[in-house]
Amino acid sequence: MPADPSHAPELWFLTGSQHLYGEETLRQVAEQSQAIAKQLDASGALPAKVVWQPVLTDSAAIHARVLEANAAQQCIGVITWMHTFSPAKMWIAGMDALRKPMLHLHTQAGAELPWSTIDMDFMNLNQAAHGDREFGYVTARLGVARKVVAGHVSNPVVVDRVAAWARAALGAHELRTLRLARFGDNMRDVAVTEGDKIEAQLRFGVSVNTYGVSELVEVVDQTADAVVDDLVAEYLDSYDVAAELRPGGDRHDSLRYGARIEAGLRTFLSDGGFRAFTTNFEDLGGLRQLPGLAVQRLMADGYGFGGEGDWKTSVLLRTTKAMEAGRPGGTSFMEDYTYHLVPGQEKSLGAHMLEVCPSIAGRRPTLEIHPLGIGNREDPVRLRFTAAPGPAVVVGISDLGDRFRLTLNEVDVVEPDEALPRLPVACAVWEPRPTLSTSAECWLLAGGPHHTVLSKAVGTQEFRELAEMLQTELVVIGADATPETLQRELRWSAAYHRLAARL
Repeated sequence: MPADPSHAPELWFLTGSQHLYGEETLRQVAEQSQAIAKQLDASGALPAKVVWQPVLTDSAAIHARVLEANAAQQCIGVITWMHTFSPAKMWIAGMDALRKPMLHLHTQAGAELPWSTIDMDFMNLNQAAHGDREFGYVTARLGVARKVVAGHVSNPVVVDRVAAWARAALGAHELRTLRLARFGDNMRDVAVTEGDKIEAQLRFGVSVNTYGVSELVEVVDQTADAVVDDLVAEYLDSYDVAAELRPGGDRHDSLRYGARIEAGLRTFLSDGGFRAFTTNFEDLGGLRQLPGLAVQRLMADGYGFGGEGDWKTSVLLRTTKAMEAGRPGGTSFMEDYTYHLVPGQEKSLGAHMLEVCPSIAGRRPTLEIHPLGIGNREDPVRLRFTAAPGPAVVVGISDLGDRFRLTLNEVDVVEPDEALPRLPVACAVWEPRPTLSTSAECWLLAGGPHHTVLSKAVGTQEFRELAEMLQTELVVIGADATPETLQRELRWSAAYHRLAARL
């Protein structure tokens, strides 16, 4: 999914001041705010370019610049800073019109005070300490959704907090234009994969629509042999391919058909402008295999995916892929499958039928073929590997009827206790925090889904920021979680969201 360079993400840096101080002071404000913006951009931690905008000194200019930010496809959010005292009634129209995420950066030009030389000229120029308080009052009065970060941009902690917000802004931006294709409906009689698509479009912006599997099969069947040849050559170069699947092997035709599915899926998704999709083993139409390898490789390229028609998890996966932008570690569709319940050694073994993303692999994947006891189709090809160890989060999204809820568990991915020679699918093993029993009890109390997103690239803070931007509930299960505490939090949260929905 190649990026469009004309829409490379930007964060607009808006600086507030006023004409009271004269042109010389405003010139210094401009120079110093440009320096702060450049320092943020040069940190390399932010997933978007910081673009400085001319200093704003009156209501009309502020309102116009905010409307430009709203309309600019490349602008994923704005960073505001009141360098001097900027009377905040000037900001009311602009803040009321703002439709992009906002971070209020409470900083100043220099980290240190020049104690021995401070005079009133210095004091008049460096007034953010109370200028930002004026701005903070008006944004609070208006109820503007915002993140506030205080400190100097030379401090890595400040930059990291801005970066977490910026990654969430990337995710929110992705949702506003995301189109998802469902091939068939969701699995029969399953509850948690259902959901309100209209509310999802109202709340998040994502468009979810269903397409007949026959439409996909037509594109798959029309794929040229030369395209299949190129994909097979790529497989042979990228993975350790089982002998029976290699050219001359007795199952090579199965590999070629797996490549044909991938090529057809890519064409369908690309032509339709889709960046996420679902499949369902109960509705495969004329497909000879359940898409396994194709789904894995598309996820590795950034597409969202959900099995059994689970469009909500597919949306969440694509959003997380957007948020990880350039970070290592990987993100995958996942499912808690079974447990290791030996006291003191509890672990969860996560997998799915076939569809685990190789971006989380610890070693070079193998490409294999094995029987699949569902779907009533030919044996599907798939990548097989175990996830690399390290800290991660497991996140799910569920529709509670009156709102969506994100449930997040902080985990540590570990190596399996022993080899898994007979497990024919990719998998991940993790130790949930604080313990498996506590995390599982909390997850069940929260109504978290069984389909999830596992990410070693995006963490709790980014999801906190995303939930705030989307005004969506987030339940975090971390090292300090207990079922009793969580139960109380769920009740408080339910009361808040039901009250807020009526306002």
